[in-house]
Amino acid sequence: MNKKVIALLLITAMLMASITGCGSSSLGDADLSKMKVGVCIYEFSDNFMTLFREELEDYLIDQGFSRENIIIVDAANNQETQTEQIDKFIADKVDVLIVNPVNTSFAETITNKAVKARIPLVYINREPDAAEEERWQDNGWNVTYVGNDARQSGTFQGEMIIELGLETVDLNGDGVIQYIMVEGDPESNATRYRTEYSVKALTDAGFQVECLSNQVGNWQQDQAQQIVADALEQYGNDIEVVFCNNDAMALGALQSIEAAGRTVGTDIFLVGVDALSEALENILAGKMTGTVFNDHITQSHMAADAAITFINGGTNAYYIDSGYVKVTSDNVQKILDMVK
Repeated sequence: MNKKVIALLLITAMLMASITGCGSSSLGDADLSKMKVGVCIYEFSDNFMTLFREELEDYLIDQGFSRENIIIVDAANNQETQTEQIDKFIADKVDVLIVNPVNTSFAETITNKAVKARIPLVYINREPDAAEEERWQDNGWNVTYVGNDARQSGTFQGEMIIELGLETVDLNGDGVIQYIMVEGDPESNATRYRTEYSVKALTDAGFQVECLSNQVGNWQQDQAQQIVADALEQYGNDIEVVFCNNDAMALGALQSIEAAGRTVGTDIFLVGVDALSEALENILAGKMTGTVFNDHITQSHMAADAAITFINGGTNAYYIDSGYVKVTSDNVQKILDMVK
């Protein structure tokens, strides 16, 4: 099976639970080739969002949209730029907005703009807070979030370490897991939740932990490489686990781990999130402990389907969860086959 077929099988099951009925309209009523879609991505250079937007565009075209009517713009991680892009989409009277916000704290303003213009809005990947989502529901607005709960991804990271066993991970035998944390963008809820819940999983399981270093890497491989290099120089063999909020940073961490003469799986453990192909290859080769599959295929298809439902006058759930998948050596080949 190719990745499109696998993704569609996943989506069929998930959409049944995630998307509500379509009111009096059904999918396919609108002439999608004439519908205009405005897509705002927080930063094109983000590895995961590159996979997401490419899959999203391909899937929208497969559903009948014209390529020239799908406009995808890069905010370059600047909220002011993204706000201007949204204003332009509204002025151009797009039929639906799909927004990956630079700052989730700005979601209220984005929502207000879309609602005032009567343009349905689908948030992707970066989840607005609960109060904002409650506002959509309380007002019956055509706004939804498609993604997943970052708490789960953090929990899965912690569980991968737990499943190795204390005797394996506690390399110095002191009964405490010494770790360093490399965080993503501090404005992102995913950063906060992955950081908190990866450690919470350990403590909930009765593990004692000690944080040796906690630094912001802004999702960037080069920043993470430097952070981990500095930490290894300062703490040396005391570091037993490296948690990274995404795989790009985990790949940077791996470069520094190898440069320091350490070996993942033998004298240090490394986990990430996203299941980038390079990270999966490293897990297969024993160079990473694990990652968490942030399924860009299912998520992008769900986002497109939610947009189509709105266009056809239907309604969506206010939160559409695609779910994460824990990835270790046990299932990495299956996930790799899916994303390649």
